[in-house]
Amino acid sequence: MKKVAIVGIGMTKLGNLWDKDFSQLGLEAGSKAVFDAGLTSKDINSLYVGTMSSGLFVEQEHTGSLFSGMLGLNNVPATRVEGACASGGIAIRQAYLDILSGKSNVSMALGVEKMTDVSLSQATKALATASSQNFEAWFGATFPALYAMIARLHMHKYGTTEEQMALCAVKNHKNAIHNEYAQFRKEIKVEDVMGSTMVSDPIKLLDCSPITDGAASVILADEESAKKLTDTPIWINASSQGSDVISLHERQDMTTLSATVKAAKDAFLQSKLKPKDIKCVEVHDCFTIAELCALEDLGFCKKGDAGRFIEDGNTHLNAEISVNASGGLKAKGHPIGASGIAQAVEAVTQLRQEAKHRQVDDIKHVMTHNVGGTGGTAVVHIFGRD
Repeated sequence: MKKVAIVGIGMTKLGNLWDKDFSQLGLEAGSKAVFDAGLTSKDINSLYVGTMSSGLFVEQEHTGSLFSGMLGLNNVPATRVEGACASGGIAIRQAYLDILSGKSNVSMALGVEKMTDVSLSQATKALATASSQNFEAWFGATFPALYAMIARLHMHKYGTTEEQMALCAVKNHKNAIHNEYAQFRKEIKVEDVMGSTMVSDPIKLLDCSPITDGAASVILADEESAKKLTDTPIWINASSQGSDVISLHERQDMTTLSATVKAAKDAFLQSKLKPKDIKCVEVHDCFTIAELCALEDLGFCKKGDAGRFIEDGNTHLNAEISVNASGGLKAKGHPIGASGIAQAVEAVTQLRQEAKHRQVDDIKHVMTHNVGGTGGTAVVHIFGRD
């Protein structure tokens, strides 16, 4: 089978970026990735743009054409992909498959979202489009409410506590201090999380990822091109995607994201690796309970054990498995269309040994896990140095 590598990465700072618009963010991240790969725009054969809701956030659709023009990729196939908050992960996967098909030698995946140009109520409405309109959003169920249902059931079935969920936020904020791109570079304590404003019981404000502006990009290349471009290609050992019904009430178990389970199993099969071989993972922690579910669904601990697994310190930097060394969506930020690609940027940074004060020791592989909605879509990638 052909091998595909990431040979260039680029990312903007994440946060409330009032001085940059949607197109400027995408241009900055894409240009950085092209420069990092040592390429020019003429070397890129295709473009995949991940953005969830640019029409509602900034009234801009047709983003493939927008960014192909801005980046000088005129006349190459440019396609916008959407899978809610998993849009970025899908963009990487489509670029990967494009190269495997033989249609492209070099492809760009670009993720971008500008979320702060609208009011909080408008942003909430835009995000709700990733849930079932007929059975969830119409009844007023926001995403904090939906994940609160997951949390309540997890607590009821397995004895998970609010304090165990809070530990995820505390750990991720600590990691983000050393990430120059992160939205929140400030430590917090469990008491801070527990005392923060209740959003949807038991989800509190500091259990939630923020509304974020930002963009991230990666350049993928086939094996021959990658070896010419860099001495340190980061290989895509696995790329997998799973789906599930969109509504929570239709699932057999709300605490299990079966799309994640399916994507993880496929990824481990492709890579010939097992969970014990992964020492660093970027999981989709849109809410703290999502991090717990991810650890279980990806196979890093048994179902129902994630709370205790976290409480025992197993997910800290250079513990049993380093979880969200970047700060995760919680502290690094969650520009929804770009989040999956930002995870890949962190994976490459770690495998290049360039993460400085958040560097994971003796790292060989990094897994990324990107979720759309409450798990209607899940994308899992495994990256490695060989």
